Amino acid sequence: MSLVLDDRRRAMLAEMGVRLFEAPSAPPAVAPAASAVSLAPIPPAPEARPQPAPSESPAARRVPVPQDPARAAAIEAMSWDELEQAVAGCEACGLCASRRNTVFGVGDRQADWLIVGEAPGENEDLQGEPFVGQAGKLLDNMLRSLGLDRGNKVYIANVLKCRPPGNRNPDPQEVAQCEPYLRRQVQLLQPRIILAMGRFAVQALLGSDEPIGKLRGRRHEYMGIPLVVTYHPAYLLRNLPDKARAWADLCLALELMRGNAAA
Repeated sequence: MSLVLDDRRRAMLAEMGVRLFEAPSAPPAVAPAASAVSLAPIPPAPEARPQPAPSESPAARRVPVPQDPARAAAIEAMSWDELEQAVAGCEACGLCASRRNTVFGVGDRQADWLIVGEAPGENEDLQGEPFVGQAGKLLDNMLRSLGLDRGNKVYIANVLKCRPPGNRNPDPQEVAQCEPYLRRQVQLLQPRIILAMGRFAVQALLGSDEPIGKLRGRRHEYMGIPLVVTYHPAYLLRNLPDKARAWADLCLALELMRGNAAA
């Protein structure tokens, strides 16, 4: 499916530094694999073998961490307000000791698009909102190139709701504690498309160790919802040539979203 771009979208693409080209077509879909309950932390996972040093590619190994069924069930029964309060008061992992603010999410709660990032950075921790600063500006430009914005038909969230100290990579145990919150956000939103931005967002949603370069360009699913993998805006700011690939990912996401809406 080709996209007809008006002058405004062409201007936004020029601002992103992207040359226009035909969006790739998507291959066939791949099938995806209350009483009060304590939200106590999940017990730490058994000691695992040492993990490889973090790097942009290939991705670090994702170590499975046991889930607490009672805690997950309690979160799954929460309303939007209850979920936001639970995140604000969460002390399930050590990140609560160093955070300034939790970063729950922002946007339209009737959204067609769910944008999932990795973890809050310094600016997000200060403001309590995902994707601010220069990376947030680039994301806003990317959304505007599709006629979208973060307050209209778009919801933005992170895998982690608290900033890791020094913007270090998320720990598997921290991801496990936050995963039920993100799952509940997806259940409440029921978006038509999910755009996973960055290595750890992809790992958390797909449970894959493959680098982004091998996962992008095709349809995935999370909780039965079409999902597209792309680069994090902070990465794109350091690797300008990959903006063209990110634009192709946006085109694929738009194509799948429209197909999902028509189904």
